[in-house]
Amino acid sequence: MGTDGRRSGFRPGKGNTEGVTAGKGKTDGVAVTPPTAAASASCQYRCIECNQEAKELYRDYSHGVLKITICKSCQKPVDKYIEYDPVIILINAILCRAQAYRHILFNTKINMHGKLCVFCLLCEAYLRWWQLQDSSRSVDPDDFIRYAKEWDFYRMFAIASLEQTAYFTGIFTFLWVERPRTAKKALNFALLLKALLLSSYGKLLLIPAVIWEHDYTPLCLRLIKVFVLTSNFQAIRVTLNVNRKLSFLAILSGLLVESATVYFFQRMARALGSDCAIYKSQDF
Repeated sequence: MGTDGRRSGFRPGKGNTEGVTAGKGKTDGVAVTPPTAAASASCQYRCIECNQEAKELYRDYSHGVLKITICKSCQKPVDKYIEYDPVIILINAILCRAQAYRHILFNTKINMHGKLCVFCLLCEAYLRWWQLQDSSRSVDPDDFIRYAKEWDFYRMFAIASLEQTAYFTGIFTFLWVERPRTAKKALNFALLLKALLLSSYGKLLLIPAVIWEHDYTPLCLRLIKVFVLTSNFQAIRVTLNVNRKLSFLAILSGLLVESATVYFFQRMARALGSDCAIYKSQDF
């Protein structure tokens, strides 16, 4: 089917019918693809419906006529989202649709997960810092007090980073122990980390929840937490192609390791006699 120019900027991954048919025509200037390169190319894309590997997303028949590739396994388009507007894709991702997650993780080149991680940590650190300042307000305009509050924000950022690291460590450890029992392929930790970081985009909602503070702010923060965990759950399912039970247990393991880390630092802070306010229970 032709796209009629509805969406431009397809990701390179097309098949071109212009060239030499096997066994016919001239071979001058035709590059032969090595077997290893052809094997790696076959694993480049995934069908968003059945998760089967695909060699291409669409085929260019010249003169702007494009045809979306049909999956040989499920007989559906390999990736219908290549024609969709990014806003539609984002809405489907917010709804935690597995097809949208597969499109984003396997069939696009999105390398903003590192920057998104830092920004999400800044949002969480700001929330913790805001809760800490709200519980200990001071009207003293002294510069020393302002600098102390600034360093509190840096401490909140370090604590948020540590807790997220513990959360991811719990997930990876559980999957590393459990996954070999249920699958032959080794875990792709790099792709899984990318999926978890991208699916944590819900933390960006923390800033609006704090800015427009109202009586239901604590409830909003808890709902944001549930949304982030649900997105992480779906990201694990899509990335590893596992069942819901294994994904749920992985998320639970991450939460247990994160809670254990917080408890350990609370005990250590009490033993050292330092202020434990920074380790108090957070709404998020």
